[in-house]
Amino acid sequence: MLAAGAVGTMQNRSERDTFADMYASRLARLWAVERGLVFGRLDHVEEGRLYIGKLGLSDDDQRRLLIDWRAPVAQPFYRATPAAPMGVTRRRHLQTKGRAVVGVDDDLLDLDSLSDADRATLNGEAALLAALDERRTGRMRDIVATIQAEQDRVIRSDLNGVLVVQGGPGTGKTVVALHRAAYLLYTHRERLERRGVLILGPNLTFLRYIEQVLPSLGETDVLLSTVGELYPGVTATARERPEVAAVKGDLRMAEVIAKAVRDRQKVPRKPIELAVGRITLTIDRSMLEAARNKATRTRRPHNQARAVFVRSLLNALARQQARKIGKGLIDEEELADLREELRTEPVVKSALNRLWPYLTPQRLLLGLYGSAERLGYAASALTPEERALLRRDGGEWTESDVPLLDEAADLLGEIDEQVLRATALQAEEELAAARQAEEHQREAELAYAREVLELTGLSDVMEAERLAERQRGEGPYLTTAERAAADRTWAYGHVIVDEAQELSPMAWRSVMRRCPTRSMTIVGDIAQTGSAAGARSWSSVLDVYVAGRWRQERLTVNYRTPVELMAVAARVLATIDPALEAPTSVRELGVEPWAAPLPALPELAKAEVGEGGKVAVVVPDALVESLGAEVAATVAGTVVVTPGAGRARGAEALDAPVAVMGVADAKGLEFDSVIVAEPDLIAAQSPRGPSDLYVALTRATQRLGVVHERPLSQALQGLPSRSPAPANGL
Repeated sequence: MLAAGAVGTMQNRSERDTFADMYASRLARLWAVERGLVFGRLDHVEEGRLYIGKLGLSDDDQRRLLIDWRAPVAQPFYRATPAAPMGVTRRRHLQTKGRAVVGVDDDLLDLDSLSDADRATLNGEAALLAALDERRTGRMRDIVATIQAEQDRVIRSDLNGVLVVQGGPGTGKTVVALHRAAYLLYTHRERLERRGVLILGPNLTFLRYIEQVLPSLGETDVLLSTVGELYPGVTATARERPEVAAVKGDLRMAEVIAKAVRDRQKVPRKPIELAVGRITLTIDRSMLEAARNKATRTRRPHNQARAVFVRSLLNALARQQARKIGKGLIDEEELADLREELRTEPVVKSALNRLWPYLTPQRLLLGLYGSAERLGYAASALTPEERALLRRDGGEWTESDVPLLDEAADLLGEIDEQVLRATALQAEEELAAARQAEEHQREAELAYAREVLELTGLSDVMEAERLAERQRGEGPYLTTAERAAADRTWAYGHVIVDEAQELSPMAWRSVMRRCPTRSMTIVGDIAQTGSAAGARSWSSVLDVYVAGRWRQERLTVNYRTPVELMAVAARVLATIDPALEAPTSVRELGVEPWAAPLPALPELAKAEVGEGGKVAVVVPDALVESLGAEVAATVAGTVVVTPGAGRARGAEALDAPVAVMGVADAKGLEFDSVIVAEPDLIAAQSPRGPSDLYVALTRATQRLGVVHERPLSQALQGLPSRSPAPANGL
């Protein structure tokens, strides 16, 4: 349908676009959910037998064949217990491969209600534990068939307000947040589909790890991003030293950026003389202050206010020129002519650009970082040591820079490209007239689009702006997520922030700009805060924006980390804060964590690959390349993820038999086996190092080892030793 292009009447195009959009979205969802489409059955006293799946389906006679897992009638599949069966006698979990059923597990909720025939068909190992024991694939899977009651409560929580999901490692915070996104889109589709849902993750590898979950649940139009990608046109993957990140993330940087903008509007102390033809014009302090005051009183961003400043100054110069050439009083038409003549004078243009320059956020920040004088003025609230940390000449953008770019963009505003392209012969009035005519044309197109959508009853399905753009034949067809990613000012219907404890105060300002309604899900664990600029408590983060208007849910059960591994991590957790409690693990494997000498790392990694599943070697940032090279020389296919590696490298790591990485890149991920190298160096590499070590020790679902040359801390002492050639295949 779309291949036909923009042909026919406006009504024909509107109908084509609407049907194409609807069918494309439906087809994408059906293809995405085919794997594991049906996963459960409820035997209900009143509703009868209900099959539960990823989407709702009906036959030609509108009889229900499959119930969407998000529908209210499916809630007992996750909430019912023998003590409160919710009308359910039996809950059946179906395990499928392709389109064949390969396993059946039953939960009995009311044995007395079962018939003899039903009793004869009972099956089962618990579906949850079976899923937990499966080997990792390098991609997160949906848990729609095994959602537990405490997780379901979070998933179905109300859309409005800020929900904080606090949970330790392995409690399923991330996958619960993703299922919550799917649930909210199903329940509030009209409200959220137009504005979209943004999911922020800690790094690019993590985004690749989770990218298949929502499509597998039938949701294909959610934007996944990191803080380093929030500013369109910039993908910042480089990381700062912890002390630099702490300064750039500090809330004081908002005033630093504001002062850096004001610094570009400063009035010189000495008059400026301009030789224009045979006369000399003077820009004195009073003229500059008057022009600047007019511009700042508009409360427009810097780049938009520049037009007011320029016009005021040109008017003053034009009147001064008229007096000097003996014209005396002049009318508006003559003033406009003189003003335009002055505008085209190179010496005048140069002065105007110095006094109030057009600025991009990138230019502003680089100018600030590269000048000790500008830093001295704008960053006067910082200490000399902190200003020295900001000083740099050029270099690539870091994740800590992106919130500052966003802050600058908010203060500077967009640059008017038409003004920049305007020729010397175009007067300001002519340019304004051209803009006005174009605006009238666009308003007419928009009014027609609104009328069409109202008449067809599709005003809640498609935006009038989008329809008008399509009628003009401009640009390619873009999804909501694609349009949102390209628009810095886009306001999302709901925002989900994973590993939220890592965000700096400046990053939170960027996030809050993107969700004016404050409909958000904040997911994290304060005990795992590794960033020097990260959160110390949820109240310190949120009370600035939504004091008294946020609520918290806790996840307390660890589904990932076995009891034996969690016991070691819990000892490290106690060194962070004795008051913190580790989540309760649901399973024991009988496999104890071990310790070994660092030189044995390559052979031990090779042995772990032989055990099956995905293996991660988590190392101090300073040793990623050297230890990664050693492992890669022994284990074919090893991928080394250096700090700041892009999304492609992270994807390779997820698919590799062994991935060597730092803690920041391991956040949110899980592996069958994890080897932690030099844990004391991990704990010492940043002010929040013990939290990083806690993260590293809780990434494994099956096996955990520690290799070291330095003495182990007390929390890790006593681990049984392991040799490079372990006995009994261990």
